[in-house]
Amino acid sequence: MGVDGLRYAENDSIIRIEDLVFAYGRENEDAEADSSRARTDATFNAVDRVSIRVERGSFTSVIGRNGSGKSTLAKNINALLLPTGGRAFVAGFDTADETAVWEIRQRVGMVFQNPDNQLVSAVVEDDVAFGPENLGVAPEEIRERIRVSLSAVDMYEHRKMAPHLLSGGQKQRVAIAGVLAMKPEIIIFDEPTAMLDPEGRAEVMDIIKRLHDEKITVVLITHFMEETVTSDRIVIMDCGRVAMEGTPAEIFARSDEIESLGLKLPFVVELSARLRERGVPVPSGLLTEEALSAHLLALNGKARN
Repeated sequence: MGVDGLRYAENDSIIRIEDLVFAYGRENEDAEADSSRARTDATFNAVDRVSIRVERGSFTSVIGRNGSGKSTLAKNINALLLPTGGRAFVAGFDTADETAVWEIRQRVGMVFQNPDNQLVSAVVEDDVAFGPENLGVAPEEIRERIRVSLSAVDMYEHRKMAPHLLSGGQKQRVAIAGVLAMKPEIIIFDEPTAMLDPEGRAEVMDIIKRLHDEKITVVLITHFMEETVTSDRIVIMDCGRVAMEGTPAEIFARSDEIESLGLKLPFVVELSARLRERGVPVPSGLLTEEALSAHLLALNGKARN
């Protein structure tokens, strides 16, 4: 048992959310308001009775339109926001327990949308050292964490540079290194590629996939559908609630429901559907460009034989 006896079994989900509600006041400028819903009282539920579980070491994507509540949900996971109702357990701790906030913040790292808002120092390696220094980590251990973290995001050779001289993708990689240096069990990425060009997006997504391969629990908040196809599980939110949940293959097989939620299908899924309409035998479970290309090349090889 942990803080105030609120820890649950170690073999349980690392994130467990039960009927979570978070209400913003109308005057709150940061609220993820959905203007299509009428508000008749002083508050509204940006997250409205959400229940999900995230398994240790898994990769979960949370998607939805603007105002669907996905970023508010993310901030409830690392205790930046506290539930109005229901409960959120993270790494065994109840986020509503004030005595557990320090434990939660050590276990959950968060990477935000704008890398410029996350970098605090004039030199890359100093920025990565900032978190461990605040934890009181010994200097020799900090130096090792800088080396390991920057190497993990392919930025060690830039350790002496000023962050403002880096590209957007490089800045976001440094921000990720700063989180890695804290040695979290969970990393939440809140639309980390939204402000990046295609090259920067690809760099960051490659790092996210590598972190997942290394058994770090990843929660990705995004509105780019292509970024979700390699995740273990997808949660689609709408109007503060979970509208759909399942594996990528299960989710993208329900194209009509996805489009009814105002979302687009990934390019490969759309292309596969159009090819099937033209009589090309393409199975519905292909979700990546690599998988589709391999299938089409195999078909071409059979046709030549």
